[in-house]
Amino acid sequence: MVEDCKFIITKTIDSVKRKLDPNKRNGCFEIFGYDFMVDYDMSVWLIEVNTNPCLDESSNILKQILPRMLDDGFKLTIDRDFPNPLI
Repeated sequence: MVEDCKFIITKTIDSVKRKLDPNKRNGCFEIFGYDFMVDYDMSVWLIEVNTNPCLDESSNILKQILPRMLDDGFKLTIDRDFPNPLI
């Protein structure tokens, strides 16, 4: 199922990549929220993609993964341009 989700995400980003950053800005990123459904045959279906997903830590799993996701996003963008001088 994870590979199916990755495939769908790749295809959706490929379909709009020219519109995501038309000004070719460096150090920018956007977080997308993907909602999937899995049917009885274990087929993965995309329900929607949100450009402003909720980042509320409303469950234990979200309390674990949201800070890591944001930290990873910063490492891939901001930290590249502004490395920690103490390291």
